[in-house]
Amino acid sequence: MSSEGRTARRAAAWAGAVLGGALGVQVVVALAPFVPIGGWPRVGAEVAGAVAGGVLGATLAPPAWQAFVRVMGRVLVRLGRVPWRDVEIALAGSLVGLLVATAVGYLLSGIPVIGGYLRVVALVVFGYLGLQFALQRREEVAGLLERRRPRGPAKVLDTSAIIDGRIADVVRSGFLEGPFLVPRSVLRELQAIADSPDPLRRARGRRGLDVLHRLQEDSQAVQIVEDDVGGEVDERVVRVARAARASVVTTDFNLNRVAQLQGVRVLNLNDLAAALRPVVLPGEEVTVQLLREGKEPGQGVGYLEDGTMIVVEGGRPLVGTTVEAVVTSVLQTSAGRMVFARPKQESTARRGGPGGAVSPR
Repeated sequence: MSSEGRTARRAAAWAGAVLGGALGVQVVVALAPFVPIGGWPRVGAEVAGAVAGGVLGATLAPPAWQAFVRVMGRVLVRLGRVPWRDVEIALAGSLVGLLVATAVGYLLSGIPVIGGYLRVVALVVFGYLGLQFALQRREEVAGLLERRRPRGPAKVLDTSAIIDGRIADVVRSGFLEGPFLVPRSVLRELQAIADSPDPLRRARGRRGLDVLHRLQEDSQAVQIVEDDVGGEVDERVVRVARAARASVVTTDFNLNRVAQLQGVRVLNLNDLAAALRPVVLPGEEVTVQLLREGKEPGQGVGYLEDGTMIVVEGGRPLVGTTVEAVVTSVLQTSAGRMVFARPKQESTARRGGPGGAVSPR
């Protein structure tokens, strides 16, 4: 046994001896009316009661304390698995239940004989009912609690937004703030992907779990919410968002449409990325690495840093190199923005000659 354990046992033994001695004296005093003794014999009886109680208390207190510590350790382990959000909801429900019980108990306390007992029963019953009711309607209660906080509206993260990874950088930059709600079904889906035998899916799932960890470290605003009510994961995400009056953060096109049809606001990271792409105007100079040939003769195709495709007329001989080009036109398509350009030297020589808007391969 460690020194801390021995110290705890000694402290428990001393505490048990003191309490046991006090209890022994009280027992002797309570029995005094039934035993006609007085004077020194009574003092001796009280001393004997104190000694007997002290010995008994010192013997029983250490194992009782160890049992108490073990039980409390198990309770703390189980409480540690409960999300803080559920703890807040349970406390709020219990508080409301106890307030109702106090009002009801005040009325019951006037009943003769059993009024006091009924008041205790009301505290237990209404406290338990408040706790269970709050946990059963946790999403509505969480919505009420969140609206009272000075933070932004809640956002429900779906699997695609978490795996995408950009959400962590957006939050760190301050453009998006929590609380972020992660349905339990989304967390289970991430774990299943992270355990997949396919290396690519496994890497994506682990990246998603790392993103959640980063979000929790950076903002302390990730809350795992229960959603065991049946249906596909996307349906559960929308249901949680509606119950909490939250927005859905996603990169999934189908979930985007389904959520909007049900009146849920959607924050699509792809839309954000498209809105933040720098605008390139005809006549501007850009530096691009040509990666492959285009569909039409003489074209070279590359990509800007933001992923925008750029088609360089006359760039086919320069494929595999980095060139400076002058933008001739910009075409916005349903698939995104496409830029057409010519090599800078050729464009300077031709002084803005026409650049055909030809489709790349």
